[in-house]
Formats: sequence, C-alpha cells, structure tokens
Amino acid sequence: MKPVIGLLVILAVLGWTGHARANNDVKQVSINGSEFAYVEAGSGDPLVLVHGGLQDYRLWADLLLEFSRHFRVIAYSRRNHFPNQMSADGTPDGAGDVHAEDLKLLISALGLKRVHIVAHSSGAVAAMFFAARNPESVRALALNEPPAAGLLASTTDGPAILREFGTGLTPAREAFRARDFDRAVRLFVDAVGQPGAFERRSVADRRMAMDNVLAHLADSISTQPRAPFNCDSAKHVTVPTLLTNGEHSPRFFHRIVEELAGCLPRAERAMIPNASHTVPRENPQSYSQAILAFLTKN
Repeated sequence: MKPVIGLLVILAVLGWTGHARANNDVKQVSINGSEFAYVEAGSGDPLVLVHGGLQDYRLWADLLLEFSRHFRVIAYSRRNHFPNQMSADGTPDGAGDVHAEDLKLLISALGLKRVHIVAHSSGAVAAMFFAARNPESVRALALNEPPAAGLLASTTDGPAILREFGTGLTPAREAFRARDFDRAVRLFVDAVGQPGAFERRSVADRRMAMDNVLAHLADSISTQPRAPFNCDSAKHVTVPTLLTNGEHSPRFFHRIVEELAGCLPRAERAMIPNASHTVPRENPQSYSQAILAFLTKN
C-alpha cells in the first residue's frame, strides 16, 4: 500500500500545480504542535477559504486565481485532512467547534486580523462557530450549504427531512465503517449531491476524496457528542452573511439555509444554477460571481 499512497500524494500535488499560478506553493503553519498546510495568492484584504468533507485546500483550485485578483487569499487544509497528519482516531470532519478553534489559531498564526471567510459544507459549520465566537475577527461570511442539522430539529417538517437524509447516508456510513472506501465515497457523494453526482466528479476530485477518507471514517466511528449549531447560535453571527444553495441540492440543504436565513441578523441568499451541493466545483463561474459581488460590497 505504501507505494500506492506515495503515488497518490505525488499526483495530488501535481494536480494542484496544474492549476497553480505565482505564490501558490504549499506552505505549513504550526498550531498547537500540529502542522496545517495552506496556499495563498494575491494581496489586499485577507480572504480565508474553508473546505468541506472529503476535501482539502485543493477544493478551491479553480477559484483561487479569480479571488486573488481582489484579495489576499488563503486556502488551508483542516485538521485530519490531506496533506496534514491523518488518522481514523483523529478529529472527525463534522466536529465544527474543534475546526472553528483551529481556524481562530490559524488566523492568529498568520498575523491576520479581520478576515473575509468563504466556506463550504462542513467547513461552513466550522466558519459559523468561529464567527459566532469571534465576530470582531470577521468582516463578512459566505457559506455554501452548511449541514447544521440542529437548525431543523424544532421545525414542523424538520424531523421528516432529517430522517430522509439520514436514511440516504446510512449505506455510506456502513461502507466507511467496513473500510470499503471506494464504495463509501461513491455512496456519500451521491447522497449529498443527488444520484449521479459521483459520476460527474473529475479524476482530480475523486482522488481528493480518497485522500481524505480517514476524516470521514472518524465521523462514522466517533462516539463523541457533537456541539450543536442552532438558531440561538446563529443569532451571535452578527456580520454580513451570504448563504448559497445549489439549484439541484437535496432539500435537506435548502431547508437548513432557509432556517439559517431567518436566524442570522444580517443574511442574504443566492441560488447557484446548474449545481448540486459542491457548488464551488460544479459551477465555479456563477459561484465566484455571487461571492465577489457580495464580498466587494462588505
């Protein structure tokens, strides 16, 4: 297995450099004894990009150049994600409160003060925890489909939606626990992005998912309780916030964003056409236009 893993690492790095432009070398920053990988480009006000599950800093490869025309952009890999140290016993992808603390320490370690944050999926949950706890450090927030299930718990239709979505994810969780990662990744991507989503993924995206299976395995086997993010939590996010949905995403994500929009003090919404959940990869042009229109006015 070790030669195969080594080849995957080499290919992953080459996959990034195929998109890279000046100043995009992978760097390392130490946070509480752990090393975090990141890339940066551009100059000006800082913009931090936070990836979702089965992803890492490479999620933003197609958007880094466009964002860097306007901002100093930092895209990093969260704890227990490639190419950082990874373990099935490590931090689960969905531990939003833990990843939020890492984000706080990362921003401090890089000498940043007030930042824009653009975040996707489970990374968006981490960004919300961070913004709720550290509003003075955030200038504006753009969140794509955070799976903050706690927002639906007290709604009339929420329990049914949560059951439906949970049932759809069950085969993927079982495959992760069985260490059948090829099947697990395919099932998970189709569950969160509608059937056929995996087939639409590029070779690079499929490789990125396989590079990050241990964080999702940690999600599947962890027995630690999760810190909930609910409407009361959202009321502490006082900065301007853009909420985006993919046009074809499961209703689970649309209902969460709908509830979140009613809880956040300063929220606006944008629908991204021809996309399902992994909006930054499925329609990067429309997504970047919406993000930049929002950020440049805040």
